[in-house]
Amino acid sequence: MKNRFVIRFYAESDFEAVSELWEITGIGGKHRGDVNEVIIRTIEMGGKLLLMADEKSGELIGTSWLTNDGRRSYLHHFGIRPEYQGQQLSLQLLEATLAEARKTGYQLKLEVHHDNLKAVSLYKKYGFTYLGDYDVYIIRDLRAEE
Repeated sequence: MKNRFVIRFYAESDFEAVSELWEITGIGGKHRGDVNEVIIRTIEMGGKLLLMADEKSGELIGTSWLTNDGRRSYLHHFGIRPEYQGQQLSLQLLEATLAEARKTGYQLKLEVHHDNLKAVSLYKKYGFTYLGDYDVYIIRDLRAEE
């Protein structure tokens, strides 16, 4: 049976579907600064947002967002819609992501919650190694008043 899913690049008209998928999967959202303007800016800076969609219906079922800082690439918002999980679609999406990341020649870094054992297993299978005992800290909005 032919694979009914396609992997393509983000277009601005995809934003609402992408935003909905990120909310459903818990990997992102507007509350985290994941807005169309930021996506477009990262693409203009050499990033890529790969989308996996059902070829017939067009339904968005997965995303993988690559950004870079000129030294290292970062993988963000890698996820599959819950009802499609367990079908090994993440393998196809990750392989396409790695193919794009290799074009830069940069290291590839990601963050994953230590309790997400399926994701950790997938990333290890593809050669990612644990970086060390680092804690991650963030200020989401530097413009916010104290």
